[in-house]
Amino acid sequence: MSPTGAPAATEQVRRQNTGLVLRSLRTEGPATRTELARRTGLAKATVGTIVGELATVRAVTEDESVPPAAGRGRPGKPVTLTGESILGLGLEVNVDYVAAVALDLAGRVKVVETRPVATAGQPPSTRELVELARDVRSSLLADGHTVVRATVAVPGLVAHDNRTVSWAPNLGWGGRELAAELEAAFDGECPTTIDNDANCAALAEASHGAATDVRDSLYLTGTIGIGAGIVQRGQLLRGGAGFAGEVGHMPIGDPDAVCGCGRLGCWEASVGLRAMLAAVGMQEHATPLQTAVLVAERAATDEAVRAALEDLGRDLGRGLATLAAVLDPSAIVLGGYFVPLGEYVVPAAQAVLAERIPSAGIHLPEIRLSTLGIHAAALGAAEDALGDVFTGAVSL
Repeated sequence: MSPTGAPAATEQVRRQNTGLVLRSLRTEGPATRTELARRTGLAKATVGTIVGELATVRAVTEDESVPPAAGRGRPGKPVTLTGESILGLGLEVNVDYVAAVALDLAGRVKVVETRPVATAGQPPSTRELVELARDVRSSLLADGHTVVRATVAVPGLVAHDNRTVSWAPNLGWGGRELAAELEAAFDGECPTTIDNDANCAALAEASHGAATDVRDSLYLTGTIGIGAGIVQRGQLLRGGAGFAGEVGHMPIGDPDAVCGCGRLGCWEASVGLRAMLAAVGMQEHATPLQTAVLVAERAATDEAVRAALEDLGRDLGRGLATLAAVLDPSAIVLGGYFVPLGEYVVPAAQAVLAERIPSAGIHLPEIRLSTLGIHAAALGAAEDALGDVFTGAVSL
């Protein structure tokens, strides 16, 4: 490298330009080299070089020539983002289960796996997460795939280094260097970061799920804990310390209810999974989704269960009204256990939302149910794992 650092600067520009081409193909679809140059603002020769390099690593393909739209000029070959062998690995650890999703560059899901914790009702150890991560990655490598990076979704606060779990009360974790543990399991061959589970799920809903048609959305987890992922103008809102979205601990719940964090009156102590089960008098099962399906079956024939779920919906609506008044989302997406119970919970929540928001007559956020199931956070984590490829921070 020269004293001026010119070679490094040139390499950085090359990676950034490559990321620009990849993002265009992912978000806007196939295009000829000429169209890609127009979309990205890059010179056609630069685009040609990038496309050639991406084709070499099987990230893109060029299809059969098609005539130009105006009928003039040389036919162009549409460039298509394939990248089937280039994957991001998303992992999730929660109180009841661990999950994994592998996603390729084009956004196709290649692997989905969920495992319940070994001892029901006990927080998972990192052993269960490590075993799942190692098994899935080894299988992908054996099939000829490349795993560029992994991201772990955690129900708690993540330090600014995106490697340390600062505080996850429902897991009993604090100050845990989780990224280092995973990287050791990967023999140092797969860089790993951590993010909040609600952030990951919000990212998944914005790119694959119920919020693809809006730029400003609020995602609410529905597991043991309650957290929010906030998307504004298409980007995650993280806050000054990276802790934005810890809404489950807002003091707006039953003032006598004890939360998993040890405090009284947290919102999740009134609307979290275990609060819901206590209200309907039922037991927890392997995952929040399976549990909620059984509760929904009971609600279909039990008026008392339906009434308890309606009360929970009102508690949910009061908290959502507070958040909506501050954040002004276009849509609110409910995930996790809320989804199977939507018909019993959402009408009451939407009614309270309409009553409580002063601007409801002008704009009332729509409450939607997640379409991604229990794997939303792991899917968003997989998207995050590919993020550095699309920014150019990682070279293929």
